[in-house]
Amino acid sequence: MKIGLLSRWNATCGISLHAELIGFEFIKMGHNLKVFAPTIESASKWWHHKVIRNKDEDFVTRCYSEIDPTLKNNGWIDVDKILFEDLDFLIVESYASIPYNHVEKLVRLLKEKRKIPVIAVIHESFKEQIKYSNPKIFDAIVVFDERYIAEVVPECKDICKIIPYPCYPVKKGKRKFAEDVLTFFSFGRQPIIEYQGYIEVLDNLSEKYDFVYKVVRTNGLLPVERPWLNQEMRRLASIDEIYSLLHSSDIHLLPKGQTNGVVVSSTLFQCLGSLVPIVAPETRHFEVPKRRKPLVTYKNLEDLEEKLIRLIEDRRYRNELKRLAKSYVERNRCDKIAKKFIKIFKEFK
Repeated sequence: MKIGLLSRWNATCGISLHAELIGFEFIKMGHNLKVFAPTIESASKWWHHKVIRNKDEDFVTRCYSEIDPTLKNNGWIDVDKILFEDLDFLIVESYASIPYNHVEKLVRLLKEKRKIPVIAVIHESFKEQIKYSNPKIFDAIVVFDERYIAEVVPECKDICKIIPYPCYPVKKGKRKFAEDVLTFFSFGRQPIIEYQGYIEVLDNLSEKYDFVYKVVRTNGLLPVERPWLNQEMRRLASIDEIYSLLHSSDIHLLPKGQTNGVVVSSTLFQCLGSLVPIVAPETRHFEVPKRRKPLVTYKNLEDLEEKLIRLIEDRRYRNELKRLAKSYVERNRCDKIAKKFIKIFKEFK
């Protein structure tokens, strides 16, 4: 098949990660992939978009502009670069800064002039964010779980298909728990305030345990000094680099803030396959699955402290968490998720 993918690409965000996890699997299956990505200049105006690799792949064309976060203009698409491409299907990764009006025009042209089916993947968190005149311009809409149907695209229930966010495959490390020194680890660009709870609880635990907390950030160091805090400012350029750091750690502390919208954590699905226990606050990012979660979530700092102590001292608890993580990843590996998209394509042939 000749598959088009309109999306962010080669960037530090969940939209780009989703596109890459399924896109590279399409290539492994033998399909031809063509990626239509935003200009670096327009996408980089949004704080969570930072380029990862120095050079895009040959199959990537940067041919649209995202909505400006300050001017709120409509952006644009070089329609001809997509309309006349030899495609069987197009996937649109739909998100809040995509140029909705221009995407809608493109979709109508592809369907009317080329008879090319178009599928949307919904990343928006609120119904109000979606600016298409009618989301049913798409032949099918993919959502990550039932919440999106109930809250974001309820009027499109009849064309919605649930396909979970893909996971990076299991890649187990060789480290024994705390084999040299107990090591906590965090990475990314989350706001500084989202680390505050971890620092407070680790302050308490430092009276009982010897440990190191490794923090790798791209957006400046935490304004904190502790003898057990080891900070570094750099951007992790690949999943292999992230996994190398995870495998040299014992517990992954994942910073996340509260949100009212429907959302998933791409970092969770990126990192679960390391089988390093993940701890995160009980936010909407981690509502699914409701039971037998493959990570530890906490309600407050007292709960966080109790669960960290249990993780440190209870080997059975750690092993059960690893089992749940492995099971979840095996069900939702990126290759299996990509095949679910291929199954949808075949329905339109």
